[in-house]
Parts: sequence; structure tokens; C-alpha cells
Amino acid sequence: MIPVNEPLIGEREEDYVRECLRSGWISSSGRFIEDFEEKWAGYCGRKFGIAVSSGTAALQVALGCIGLEPGDRVILPTFTIISCALAVIYNGGVPVLADCDPRTWCLSPEGVKDAIQREVQKGHGKELKAVMPVHIYGHPVDMDSLLELADAYSLTVIEDAAEAHGAEYLTGRSGSNPSWKRCGGLGDLGVFSFYANKAITTGEGGMVVTDDAMFAEKARSLRNLCFRPEQRFLHTEAGHNFRMTNIQAAIGLAQLERIEAILEKKRAIGKAYKERLRDLPGMQLPAEEAWARSIYWMFGIVLEEITGMNAAQLAERLRDQGIDTRPFFLGMHEQPVFQSMGLFRNETYPVAERLSRQGLYLPSGLTLTESQIDEVAEAVKNALC
Repeated sequence: MIPVNEPLIGEREEDYVRECLRSGWISSSGRFIEDFEEKWAGYCGRKFGIAVSSGTAALQVALGCIGLEPGDRVILPTFTIISCALAVIYNGGVPVLADCDPRTWCLSPEGVKDAIQREVQKGHGKELKAVMPVHIYGHPVDMDSLLELADAYSLTVIEDAAEAHGAEYLTGRSGSNPSWKRCGGLGDLGVFSFYANKAITTGEGGMVVTDDAMFAEKARSLRNLCFRPEQRFLHTEAGHNFRMTNIQAAIGLAQLERIEAILEKKRAIGKAYKERLRDLPGMQLPAEEAWARSIYWMFGIVLEEITGMNAAQLAERLRDQGIDTRPFFLGMHEQPVFQSMGLFRNETYPVAERLSRQGLYLPSGLTLTESQIDEVAEAVKNALC
């Protein structure tokens, strides 16, 4: 079976982990934590990095930084992982959904505008506090349009770049001085995951990045049970044990040292799949807009209805040929857990609904070989015949 993803661990990671073990600093303090935070933040064009235990924890901490009051609204895509909506709920907020762009599969600025108008009409305009763009499968959200909306409605921008390590976006492209910026460095707060299938991995782990010193201080407190520096076991706020270990940071730092090679491999995999599948009728391949530099974190395909097949059926045929796949996200509005909470009832988002039924992604890990790409592409062709 060709797996969807396998992490690529090198000698440098092993050397750093051994150093960490020999030093005795194996928990949530040590030089690797500090180095990884500083260097990852710098890579993203940010002043501060706060390492945490997972991408989900990073979302929860980032939302905790902005001080949501009960009933405050946060706009996010329905087409994303459940962690995004859960982080809003855990912080006392109400998730408000928006549809995605049919080409990039990312949060649509038009969908955000519709969501804002709906909330205003319901009388919740004053409770709109934040928007959470999620860069899907390595491709950036159209951030210029979204940042304009955020500015107009005084929304904090919490940028979920968990799937877009090193992806770049051309900011200010309608003006005279456009510039490329890395995802995670575009909003008020950026959030990353370092799960085993991410471009940079620490096994589990995540990070919040920001230029705001107050947000950074708050995030550090929230990840560490809100201990007070002047009296450690006195607590005036509720925090979490969301600390990353020094061992995890050692792995992440080693990976960061070769991130350009990692991204080159990711993009090469995306290019190779496009070359082999572009003439195959009946499917949509990943787009890359002129204002985006995708990393092709996962290579997704969307079946056209004319094939008479949905993604689950294609996945079964590929599995019979020894190819592992993963389905696209199921929209938040279709999740039974949220329906049982009384959320999103009678809401429909046609683009996300179609993607969840017709989309899947192919093996895309860093250990994937050219011959395996050939095998996967041939299996896709056979499955559609």
C-alpha cells in the first residue's frame, strides 16, 4: 500500500534529540524550544513564536488571546477541520460559517461578506469579533480582500496556516508595491500545526506567531496554566497545559534547517501529478492562482459528476490497487455533533458540500518516489476507466 503520507526524519533530527536527551532537558524548557520559536517566527516574518502541544491547541490559545465574550462571533470556513470550530466554542464564542472558493477550496471573501451580512441582519453585528482564514491543502486564501473586510468591520484575523508551511501570498497586488509574504505572517495571529503529516513535523505540536507583544504574553500564559510569575501557584485566569517538549522542538528545529528542500520536494510532487493527470477528463486538479505560491501540502482531486462516481467510490477502487487516500473535509454545518448543539441548522454551503462528496487527496508525503507517483497516476486512470 502506498501511504498518503510518511514523515521524513533525517540524521540532524536524531543528533538534536540525542543532545536533548543527554542534557536532561526533555520537558517544556530548554534551548531547542527557544531556538525553534525564534527561528520559526522569523521564517514567517513575525516577532514572536509560542510553541504549543498541537495545532488544535494553537487555535484555542490564539482565540484565547482576543478575549471572546459569551456569544461573540467568529467567521470561519465550513470546509475545514473540526478543530477550528471547536476552538471557537471552547472559548465561549459562536462559530459563523462561510462557503469556500470553488477553484482554490479556501475561504471565499464573498462567503465572508455574506456571513457578515447574515449576522448583521440577525442583530449580531456588534458580536462579530474575528475571522479565521484557513489556507487549505497548501494554497493561500485571497487575503487582500479578506483583510479589507476585516478592517471595515474591526475583525481580528486569526490565520490558520497549519497546512501551508512556507506557502506565499502576493500582498497589495492591486497597488504599486506588491510583495510576497509567507502564510502565517498576514493576520493578527498565525497558527501552525506540526503533526506528523505536515511539511515540518514535531510528531505532535503547534505554534502561534504574532507581532503583538501583548498577544504573545497572553499566549505564553495560556499554554502554561496561567501561572503568575510573582506567585506561581496563584491563578487569576484559567489556562491549559499546552506545552511543547524540548524533544519535539529539537525535531522541528532540525526540519526547519532544511525547509527549502522540503518545500522543493512538495512542489515537485505537485508538478509531477499535474503532468501525469492534466489530460485525464472528469476531474479538477489543484489550482495555483497568480497571487499564490502553493506548497501542494496534499495533492487533492475533485471528480466531476459526469464520471458517475463520487470520492468514496474512487477511494475504494484505488485501495484495491494498493493506493491509500483520504477524503476531503466534511463541512462543519453537516457535522452531527454541531447539529446536536443546535448549530448551523438549515444552513447549506453548495461548494463545500460538493467538495466533501467529490474530493479526495492522493499520496503526497516526502518519502514518495517518482515510480510511486507513476503508480498512483496509473491507478487513477484505471479507476476512472
